[in-house]
Amino acid sequence: MTVAEMTVFEALESNVRGYCRCWPAVFDTASGAWLRDENGKEYLDFFAGAGSLNYGHNNPVLKRALLDYIAGDGITHGLDMSTVAKRRLLEVLRDNVLAPRGLDWKVQFPGPTGANAVEAALKLARKVTGRQTVLSFTNAFHGMSLGALAVTGNAAKRSGAGVSLGHAMPMPYDGYLGVADDLLWMRKALDDPSSGLDKPAAVIVETVQGEGGINVARASWLRGLAELCSARGILLIVDDVQMGCGRTGPFFSFEVAGITPDIVTLSKSIGGYGLPMALVLFRPELDQWAPGEHNGTFRGNNAAFVTGRVALEHYWSDSALELATVAKGERIARALSEFVSTFPGVSTRGRGLVHGVVFEDTSLAEKVGRAAFDRGLLVETSGSMDEVIKLMPPLTIADDEIDHGIRLLAAAMEAVCG
Repeated sequence: MTVAEMTVFEALESNVRGYCRCWPAVFDTASGAWLRDENGKEYLDFFAGAGSLNYGHNNPVLKRALLDYIAGDGITHGLDMSTVAKRRLLEVLRDNVLAPRGLDWKVQFPGPTGANAVEAALKLARKVTGRQTVLSFTNAFHGMSLGALAVTGNAAKRSGAGVSLGHAMPMPYDGYLGVADDLLWMRKALDDPSSGLDKPAAVIVETVQGEGGINVARASWLRGLAELCSARGILLIVDDVQMGCGRTGPFFSFEVAGITPDIVTLSKSIGGYGLPMALVLFRPELDQWAPGEHNGTFRGNNAAFVTGRVALEHYWSDSALELATVAKGERIARALSEFVSTFPGVSTRGRGLVHGVVFEDTSLAEKVGRAAFDRGLLVETSGSMDEVIKLMPPLTIADDEIDHGIRLLAAAMEAVCG
């Protein structure tokens, strides 16, 4: 990268840019699990667009459908008008995802981001219940808009709001307190009229906290949380923006616990191709919106409807992708356990195709990430102090690519920690 080329980014683009600081390259093309910079250097992608590219870069099946749709002058921008592309998406979502799981949920198209889906879910819960408070969890991340930040744990992200973030209360996530029953405090506070906690409209939870450090909730804890909410008339919102669409194995990340949330948010890979789209799914009796009460100019991204529909047709008509994701996740877990145990103060955790390498020395993860980049591997850090290397490759990645990525990560760790 030349000085002149860097000057364009540094001179014109805001200081808010982030990923380009970790990965100082100018990327040009991508396919499958690989990106190439303008100089031809290849990078194996264990980042997958922060989870928006579960089916890889420029997936050929989705690309063909998108090109055909554009060539046929298909609707691109549709707000919430009825279109053929939307109808076909809804039909396939019903037939391939909802009906096989016994779900009769209504489908809302908010603005095309995960944060907007979360905002819609919070607004709907408050509207339906007439209550204001929402309970969230330590280390949670739900987005960067004000409502989503209020239920986000990270202090640095919250401080960017510039205003007080109210009507939310954090509770300990599974494992946070290191005790057998992490729901004890929530249960006690909700049932004690002198606890000072107003009865909440909803509880919002991630079954695996990605940005929070790959914190994996136990199925038993999720079931206990669902029972707690149901018994007290509190709506349960599962934020499946990053962990949905098969990231943990099943289409929905909460399926492993056998629970049925009241409201679910989806974005990132629901668009299939990396095109922006978001959905809010909820029980029919909760559909108390007035027309246009939550809207957005770009909630009708019909190109994303096309690629999202084809992804559901191609990958979710049977259990093949789910089984493959579980198997690949086990492959990563085995490989990580083989070499991570040789590094003192390092451990791993994860589910499906999202795994974390956790460093007790919080200064090491960023250094390992940079060393991995130098060797041609893209990984990001997460956790409250960026102490976790997050591995999140496309679900379509091949076994030999997984093995190659693990070798690159091992070499990076050896260079930094050896």
